[in-house]
Amino acid sequence: RPLAATLVAFGAQTLSGVAPHLAGLDYGVLYVTSCVLLFPYSLARWGSGRAVVGGMAFVLACHFGREPLYGSSTFDLVLGAGFLTLPAAIGASVRFRSVGRQREADQVRSLEREQLARELHDTVAHHVSAIAVQAQAGRAIAASDPERVLGVLEAIEAEASRSLAEMRAMVAILRTGEEASTAPRSGVADLPRLASSGGALPVALAVDLEPGELAPAVDAAVYRLVQESVTNAQRHARHATHVSVSVAERDGEVHVEVADDGRGPARRGDGGFGLAGMAERVALLGGRFAAGPASGGGWRVRAVLPSGGSTR
Repeated sequence: RPLAATLVAFGAQTLSGVAPHLAGLDYGVLYVTSCVLLFPYSLARWGSGRAVVGGMAFVLACHFGREPLYGSSTFDLVLGAGFLTLPAAIGASVRFRSVGRQREADQVRSLEREQLARELHDTVAHHVSAIAVQAQAGRAIAASDPERVLGVLEAIEAEASRSLAEMRAMVAILRTGEEASTAPRSGVADLPRLASSGGALPVALAVDLEPGELAPAVDAAVYRLVQESVTNAQRHARHATHVSVSVAERDGEVHVEVADDGRGPARRGDGGFGLAGMAERVALLGGRFAAGPASGGGWRVRAVLPSGGSTR
């Protein structure tokens, strides 16, 4: 900030010219004193470890190695040493606070990039799975109903376009360093589009929420939970006829349930970012997560999250 630095320098120069007359001190003494105090501060604020130790040792050696200006008692020596080390302590304090703020900012940035990586994985997994399912359906009906193949190809094209658009937006954020919190994210309002995006299984969606009722992080988490669960059902549920999705807010909590009526493997998801990723996402927001075979058959995923985000 050049303007602020100029104003500070001008003020210091003015003060150094006026203060000696007001205090009745010699200008040279005041000038030397200000330089002596500025040196320890600068060492502790910007110097390396060796520079701080060596510089302060030199300052204190000069102090104790000469006759004190205002006396020769032990008290005067200790007082003078404290007078010299106080600027160093202030400089170190400012330095540590600055380092702490920088470390905190780096941690926030790292968490945001990790979250973007999860978002990118979820987006790719969902869209690619939908494309694969539609391609398989097109191959199955190619011989018996060639006219329907065109509709399948159009659905694949639309799905691929949506996937590319979302991935471009996320990659652009990573390149420019923009914070993840400012990135456009899908939420509960986008669930109808997700349900109607096509696939081997029809998705029945029921949402009982007021617009803007959820905190942004919870809103995005609900969408990703539903997206991942529907993707898993499309990929793993055997002999299923439909997927049901329910999202409702009750008593300050949002309840999410995704279930299918198929038969599939004992575990769903692709590991790492599958069920484990969903459970971790819910836990970070202070919620509860459960997934497993339903009593009447099929697979059910349930999650309960605080509407306003974690209160931990």
